[in-house]
Amino acid sequence: MRFPAALRLVPLAFAAILCAGPAPADEIQPQTWITIFGDPKFKNGFDHYPYVNPDAPKGGELRQAAMGTFDSLNPFIVKGQPAAGAESVFDTLMSRSADEPETDYGLVAQSAEIPPDKSWVIFNLRPEARFHDGSPITADDVVFSFDTLKEKGQPFFRSYYEAVTRAEKLDDHRVRFVFAPGDNHETPSIISELPVLSKNYWAKHKFDETTLDPPLGSGPYRIKSFEVGRTIVLERVPDYWAKDLPVNKGLNNFDTIRVDYYRDTTVELEAFKAGAFDLRIENESKKWATGYDFPARREGHVKLQRFPNQRGQGMQGYAYNLRRPIFQDWRVRRALDYAFDFEWDSKHLFYGEYVRTTSYYSNSELAAPALPTPDELKLLEPLRGQVPDELFTQPHTLPTTDGSGDIRDNLKKAADLLKEAGYEIKDGKQVNSKTGQPLTFEILLEDPAFERITLPFAQNLARLGVTANVRTVDSAQYKNRTDSFDFDMIVDLWGESDSPGNEQREFWGSASADQTGSRNTVGIKSKAVDALIEKLVSAPDREALVTACHALDRVLLWGEYVIPHFHQAQDRVAYWDKFGMPDAIPKDGVQLMAWWVDPAKAAAVKPYLKN
Repeated sequence: MRFPAALRLVPLAFAAILCAGPAPADEIQPQTWITIFGDPKFKNGFDHYPYVNPDAPKGGELRQAAMGTFDSLNPFIVKGQPAAGAESVFDTLMSRSADEPETDYGLVAQSAEIPPDKSWVIFNLRPEARFHDGSPITADDVVFSFDTLKEKGQPFFRSYYEAVTRAEKLDDHRVRFVFAPGDNHETPSIISELPVLSKNYWAKHKFDETTLDPPLGSGPYRIKSFEVGRTIVLERVPDYWAKDLPVNKGLNNFDTIRVDYYRDTTVELEAFKAGAFDLRIENESKKWATGYDFPARREGHVKLQRFPNQRGQGMQGYAYNLRRPIFQDWRVRRALDYAFDFEWDSKHLFYGEYVRTTSYYSNSELAAPALPTPDELKLLEPLRGQVPDELFTQPHTLPTTDGSGDIRDNLKKAADLLKEAGYEIKDGKQVNSKTGQPLTFEILLEDPAFERITLPFAQNLARLGVTANVRTVDSAQYKNRTDSFDFDMIVDLWGESDSPGNEQREFWGSASADQTGSRNTVGIKSKAVDALIEKLVSAPDREALVTACHALDRVLLWGEYVIPHFHQAQDRVAYWDKFGMPDAIPKDGVQLMAWWVDPAKAAAVKPYLKN
């Protein structure tokens, strides 16, 4: 897994103990790539990625929309709501390929040196690498970036870089990262995507405070202008130092990228139809099916296109907060799952666009098979007594219905589970027989679009005697409450890559459960989960990684930590027909930053667009 982008401006896409000293330099050959297992596609070098047009023209503007608001231009800290695209100001040591599982090629670092035991990695920096003010990127900046992000950045960085014990400057253009004891094969790849910050710039600014001063970066774009909470405009850096590197050819073609903020998806859609912005990634099936019937679409000036992808879809669902006593009994959590009628939603709300998510690694080979394999059982057997016995002999299944809306059988099963957990019906409400407290909780939402899914769920819960109050709040309040775990239930999403690793500690590990702002929103504290995460992180090869993912997936599913939602293996994009785009679509899906403005097409749609 990699450092997640703050917004989809770009692709939809996103060790052993140190010996007495490093292996002799002449025994370790510098390589222009890092991958976790096997060899990369471009081991012998390349001119450009196969999913770009290296001759794509530069120019024009990409106008997008974002939901909510922003109050900071620093995307790396817990405080504040960062602006869309703020991360694109910063380059990383290496750049990830969108067509290979966890492979990175040289960017700020032109090469890397890794010993056979992967106890450290040395990055050789490009002498020509520059920040936007013309100052060189040096080893001091890289060491500062690592230390600062780990100490003052989001909790994500502390867990993500947990296996990296220190960064050392060897000379102005060489940095060594030393790893903790263990078999963390992913660590060199993880650290290769370290965002590089300017030590001199941040010496004059407080890193751990929100800021509206555009920070100094070195990436393909810089912040041109903004209105707090409303609009941010990024401009392409014309003399960007890395524009001709193979990892950048054919990318970053727009002169400017403008993002306007909206508080409501319905208003946002109407603004798109009025020509206020150019492109919309449609995540609502109803809008995709019914919301784009307007003159410009019928006349061919607006296109709706599905782009297939082979990305793992991870897990989205109603996430319980296990810090709340009412959710600490798995039977209560399982009972509430019976009130979620996916089949009715699919028929009446989703237009058949989605499939039910049944794995934390959905749409990938990492999803657990129905029953454990012999290799998986080797990992699970030591955990007997810590996980349900049924896990060893039964597949985990989700409640299903016929889609008619009649879920009486499911509600009866739910009522039986609640009775086992100590609840009884009084005056039509589920009440804890010991405390007398009714089973009542709040479902906290940020996106109003989820109300149409959540309100029927709440109605089904009411039939069960459970009160679920649905509350939608603005993005700033939502972030503050979720960062401090001040919620009962939320809709959460955990994206997964083809090679999960250290970020699993942040998602599910006990150590992250009490860290403010961590991604372990559920609050999982399980020795069994912790043990399997370590098996996953230390997997010596792809086969072992897949097996560890299967085991972890199975334990998480049987933990009943979320009520799984749904997913699809495609990107739905509505856009005004002003763009050119490559024919090839990589494994990660459509790459917006490989698109460009086609002057002839732009002229044809210009009368329909707002300036």
